[in-house]
Amino acid sequence: MAVISVLDKHVSELIAAGEVIERPSSVIKELVENSIDAGARHITVEIKNGGTTFMRIVDDGCGMAAEDVPTAFLRHATSKITEKADLDTICTLGFRGEALASIAAVARVTVLTKRPQDDFGTKYEIAGADAGVPEECGCPDGTTLIIKDLFFNVPARRKFMKRDSAEGNAVSQIIQKIAISHPEIAFRFIRDNKMEFHSDGSGTLLAAIHAVYGRDFARDLLPVDYEQDGVSVKGFVIKPLYAKNNRSFQNFFVNTRYVRSRACTVALESAYENLLMTNKFPACVLMLQMPPDTLDVNIHPAKAEVRFSDEKTIINAIYFAVKNALLKAGLIYEFQTRKPAQDWYAKPEPEYTQQPLVPEEPKKAAPPLQPSPSPKKAEPLPVGAMPFAAPPVSVPEKKEPAPMQQKPSIFAEKTPPKMAIETGDMQECEQAAPPVQPEPAKTVQMAETPQETAPPTVPAPQVAEIETDPFPDVKVIGELFANYILAQSGDTMIIIDKHAAHERVIFEKLRRDNCRQYQQMLLAPCRVLLTMDEFSAMEENTELLGRLGFAFDFSQKPYAVTTAAPVFFDGLNIDEIVQELAHNLFLGKVNPQTHLLDDMLHELACKSAIRANDKNSIEELQSLTERVCRDENIRHCPHGRPVMFTMSKYNLEKQFRRKV
Repeated sequence: MAVISVLDKHVSELIAAGEVIERPSSVIKELVENSIDAGARHITVEIKNGGTTFMRIVDDGCGMAAEDVPTAFLRHATSKITEKADLDTICTLGFRGEALASIAAVARVTVLTKRPQDDFGTKYEIAGADAGVPEECGCPDGTTLIIKDLFFNVPARRKFMKRDSAEGNAVSQIIQKIAISHPEIAFRFIRDNKMEFHSDGSGTLLAAIHAVYGRDFARDLLPVDYEQDGVSVKGFVIKPLYAKNNRSFQNFFVNTRYVRSRACTVALESAYENLLMTNKFPACVLMLQMPPDTLDVNIHPAKAEVRFSDEKTIINAIYFAVKNALLKAGLIYEFQTRKPAQDWYAKPEPEYTQQPLVPEEPKKAAPPLQPSPSPKKAEPLPVGAMPFAAPPVSVPEKKEPAPMQQKPSIFAEKTPPKMAIETGDMQECEQAAPPVQPEPAKTVQMAETPQETAPPTVPAPQVAEIETDPFPDVKVIGELFANYILAQSGDTMIIIDKHAAHERVIFEKLRRDNCRQYQQMLLAPCRVLLTMDEFSAMEENTELLGRLGFAFDFSQKPYAVTTAAPVFFDGLNIDEIVQELAHNLFLGKVNPQTHLLDDMLHELACKSAIRANDKNSIEELQSLTERVCRDENIRHCPHGRPVMFTMSKYNLEKQFRRKV
């Protein structure tokens, strides 16, 4: 056996540095966090060649005393904690005292620092194990750190560095996330002598998001402001229609610290269920505030992850915060019209007209209303485009006798294969729509009340204040392309996809009934082996599982014996469904419905809904329109497509140049 010996200090520092410093972005993260802890209001970050050869961080913080500078580069030297009890109330971004020592072990470091009360600053250089002597120098208040030749003494680590562009992008992402988490600080990021990013430090979160992600991203966000069980959730989430192709735009900050958290991601995406299209993911910037003693920030070498003492409370807080934000917004999208050219009246042809097939001669200055010199005659307008044409509703092509008596209502669901869905008539569905209240605002419960979607241990969510009826006098004008309902409410034009709307109506009805009526006993019960945590989670939520159409026998621990399941699961693998259901309950999801269950409900609703080219009377379309306008849940079909769009009279008149 080899002889056991203590590693040399230089070797041990290189090993320790490898846990904290992985690439240039790790250096930037650690040093910028130190600048924030020092009370800086302006921070400038400059890199060259992706940060592999040069990095500079300048701040206007409190600075360091001359005698403290050499001590700051010793391992486990920090001013942020002094005793064991301080670990339970960490409120700073850095606290271990490893950043400067790890950076100095693998790079050439120069520090310039000065306190406001000192007459002179201090200059100190250190590279690996070679430390210099502090010297007096002239420098501004604050601290400037210059890092050169990262991993100069660790060729193996330097060999595995990525391209300069990739390393620079990683640095840029770190700066952007820190800038969002601290909108009160002005950041500047210089890359290869070019200004790439800057924030104004105004203190407004939306302004920081605008500076990082741009105007279009900030425009599509919805505000979030919620508090539950001592957990405050504020920030912004994106509208479902503008969801992203990946999770790169999901930003979670816990006590101003950017973290990666599976629990936060699960809660966010659960709130968006049945609102997103396939392979789309919600984006967010959520700031969580909670007591420091309820989380552990000391579980990851780079402090990129945290552990919550009560993860379920965090999941519930994020879920209800996002759900309330989506409910308050109403998710009614307005048509995005193209901005007209400012000098339209000075052009012979508007920009939206069709281009001629034959090239024209150069245009000459002429009054805009003069006829075109082209010998080609203008084609006559179609009858439907005549300005004095009668509306299609007032002059129908042909009248059908008593349409409501000759065919079933669009709310009478069709019967899909292997399943008979409960049907109803128009009168029943009209009664289902909530009546218009005389008060200007009312208290509306969440789309998914705790009694239907949450386990018994989930606390009741706060209730959002929503307008009673955004379209109190909606009136159907007609139908376009045999699929789109045209309606008017005040000065707003409404266009509704009747198939998507009716599909969502049926889907909500199926979910409201919770599939209990479709429960069927199994001839051969299925035994599923679960972990003890999953078994306990299912045993505690027997009532919720019953509302989902399942029944279990928990006497054969740790096996869950499925004795009944929804009838439309015939032919599917019940074992996989139960395992996913148990895992969702263990994760603390407020709505533990499996993807297969949702997919089956989607399919049933899609097959039962009216389709394009189906003939429907004005009364039927009016009833469906009123249901859509007054139910905040019917804003997307179960597959994530929008149900309705609106256009104001003002924007419509702008397109016809009645408004400038």
